[in-house]
Amino acid sequence: MATPPVNQWKTLDKDLGRIGRLEEATMFVSRPLVAPGIALAFIVLAGIAAAILMGSQPGALIVIAAAAIGAYMALNIGANDVANNMGPAVGANALTLGGALIIAAVFETAGALIAGGDVVKTVSTGILAPGAVTDSAHFVWAMMAALLAAALWLNLATAVGAPVSTTHSIVGGVVGAGIVAAGFGAVNWSAMGTIALSWVVSPVLGGIIAAIFLAFIKANIMYADDKIAAARRWVPVLIGIMAGAFAAYLAIKGLKRVFSISMTHALLIGLAAGVISWAASVPLIRRQSEGLENRKKSLKKLFSIPLVVSAALLSFAHGANDVANAVGPLAAVVHAVEAGDITDKVGIPIWVMVVGALGISVGLILFGPKLIRLVGSEITKLNPMRAYCVALSAAITVIVASWLGLPVSSTHIAVGAIFGVGFYREWHAERRVRQLGLQKGKPIPPEERSRRLLVRRSHMLTVAAAWIITVPASAGLSALLYMLLNGLAG
Repeated sequence: MATPPVNQWKTLDKDLGRIGRLEEATMFVSRPLVAPGIALAFIVLAGIAAAILMGSQPGALIVIAAAAIGAYMALNIGANDVANNMGPAVGANALTLGGALIIAAVFETAGALIAGGDVVKTVSTGILAPGAVTDSAHFVWAMMAALLAAALWLNLATAVGAPVSTTHSIVGGVVGAGIVAAGFGAVNWSAMGTIALSWVVSPVLGGIIAAIFLAFIKANIMYADDKIAAARRWVPVLIGIMAGAFAAYLAIKGLKRVFSISMTHALLIGLAAGVISWAASVPLIRRQSEGLENRKKSLKKLFSIPLVVSAALLSFAHGANDVANAVGPLAAVVHAVEAGDITDKVGIPIWVMVVGALGISVGLILFGPKLIRLVGSEITKLNPMRAYCVALSAAITVIVASWLGLPVSSTHIAVGAIFGVGFYREWHAERRVRQLGLQKGKPIPPEERSRRLLVRRSHMLTVAAAWIITVPASAGLSALLYMLLNGLAG
């Protein structure tokens, strides 16, 4: 039998190599399409579920479309908003990205289903004046336009890497559609003024509280002569403060489904939970700190577990609070279609809650890592102590805002807290450099100090610009969508 020519094998090898490279190229091109494909499948499944539940009832097609839009909104909330809860823990290396995604998905879903969205105002936090849109058909188109506009804006913000407020996105959507549907008089402008105030109050208050806690930790633990003894004394206190703040917040959110609870009672519940958590953590921190060296690096170990717990609690609270942004307008559409009228408050059907809860978790897993990395490591460098200050600030700021009656954004609080931590570090480092320069008689030149900035200004400008234009952008988009929907229906 004749042996094939050598050139024949070379040709075959080249052909196989080309096929292999073609397969690699195909996989590389198709990989970015996996996540959008899964997201599209979830949206379709939400529509199918609505179709099965609605059957052949009048207006079933509208509810199916609204369910698909609500699922799309929930996906975008998970992609954008949840990063603020998990970003600091990931940036501080207390959690891996995979672990953060799993914990956030579980606790976001639990918060949404257990304590979220018991009763939601159909006009989204009172933005539309009562009776402004009396016709149920126009009301349905307004809610659908608001929901779709908010989802599209969140999608764009996530794509450019800007953490924005989902609450403000849906508020802007309701405003835009409401103005086109019933004129400028349809908007409750006093409520809008309060929300505009929260744009400033949320990040500033979050930043100040986070900076205060970081200053406290530096002065009483990190720069103490015996760092381990100081940590044994103060870390349980910080854990108690965190537990108390979350207990008070969740009491307001969860217990009101059973009975009316005042802020005083919620604070008393928080105080009791804080004292119990402090007492329970004292022996745990003592045991965990045994054998640790007396240096700053050892302190990271003592803050890591409390940081993970705080991130989980933040996710639970976020799921309880922000699921309404996805399913509130959807529930309003379902009620308006089924009952044929508009009421101030509607209950949310369980299937609507499930769409919102699962959508947030799916969106987080598919698209959340981008903003988790940005929030956790690209604004300023975080370690477990700094990240814990961010979590503490987020919990306490929400309680303070609730007490003051201000509608705050969890996104603005968390990002503001990260900037607060970063700017405090800059100020503290600048002060130490100045003192060192005076001691040596050689002041550090300004150009050298400018190279030591600890907060990336470019991210600050991007985030601030996105916050400012969120309401106008979603309002304008919603107005256009309302006119389109109304025109198609007419």
